[in-house]
Amino acid sequence: MYGKALLKKLSESSGVSGYEEGLFETVSEYFKPLSDEIRQDALGNIVIFKKGRTSNGKIMLAAHLDEIGLMVKKIDKNGYLHVTGIGGFDQRVLPCQEVVVHGRENHFGVIGILPPHITGGDHKNSIKLEDLRIDIGYDYDNASEKVSVGDIVTIRRDLVELSNGRLAGKALDDRAGVVSLYEALSDLKDVQHDIDCYIVLTVQEEVGTRGAITSTYGIEPDLGIAVDVGFGKTPELNTHDTIELSKGPAISVGGNTHPNIFKGLKDLAKEYSIPYQIEVAPGATGTDAWAMQISRGGVATGLLSIPLRYMHTSVETIDYQDVKHTGRLLSKLVTHFNSEDLEGFLCY
Repeated sequence: MYGKALLKKLSESSGVSGYEEGLFETVSEYFKPLSDEIRQDALGNIVIFKKGRTSNGKIMLAAHLDEIGLMVKKIDKNGYLHVTGIGGFDQRVLPCQEVVVHGRENHFGVIGILPPHITGGDHKNSIKLEDLRIDIGYDYDNASEKVSVGDIVTIRRDLVELSNGRLAGKALDDRAGVVSLYEALSDLKDVQHDIDCYIVLTVQEEVGTRGAITSTYGIEPDLGIAVDVGFGKTPELNTHDTIELSKGPAISVGGNTHPNIFKGLKDLAKEYSIPYQIEVAPGATGTDAWAMQISRGGVATGLLSIPLRYMHTSVETIDYQDVKHTGRLLSKLVTHFNSEDLEGFLCY
């Protein structure tokens, strides 16, 4: 299955916010056969273009390519690396992780922690990020030759397949969204659609939705759909604050989304028997959808969320069927419009 293979490659690769350039080759390998053009813009967004039959209208589908990570800020006299965060890493899960330090070469390391025999078993408080140290096995002189302040650090984690179609790994926020766009484009490969389709894999979402701001400004789409992840339900969480794995993507409703797009996505899901959920988002969503909506003179925007458990950890968990359902819903949206339908659809 090509989509799963792509997800595995992306999940296990490094692409921290601002340092996503290493992913272009993998993305090109999979997306180029399905598109008319693929390029990177000045900020590093990957723009994948599939031309419509009439080109009277533009739709932009976006998912962010970047992941959260760490950056070396100091090498101490003992050779340990001090780090700071890029994006919102949950510092509770960092102790005892295996990491990759992307220095002059890649170096494996571990984030160590004092054993309970020494600390007296005090587990009440999580360790702060500034108190964590990465051990790469070298003393100061050797560490300084191989690692520099400013080097990127990522968690070392393979994508694993759990039971019941579930996958767990790092950076599924939002590479699951990226793969849903691959699934959509695969569905559109031999389909003639009227409007031009721009698929944008945005950069620097985790540090301020920057890629979506610049790419939307450049493309000027008539409508835009962002795909991100939403908080997957676990037993201790309230149903109204979460969305459930295996029940399809969540269609967002609220101030960040155009009411006709919300209704249109629901209608298409019903028409093609695609499972879906509703996600209430009364204000800014903090996703690329927000940046898309307020670009230039404003863009009619929608948001689909793939259910994901354990967000911003190294064991983010999804159901791959939710990814496929998201892609199918998007492909049906692209083929739904001709230029006249699009103009009427976006009227309040």
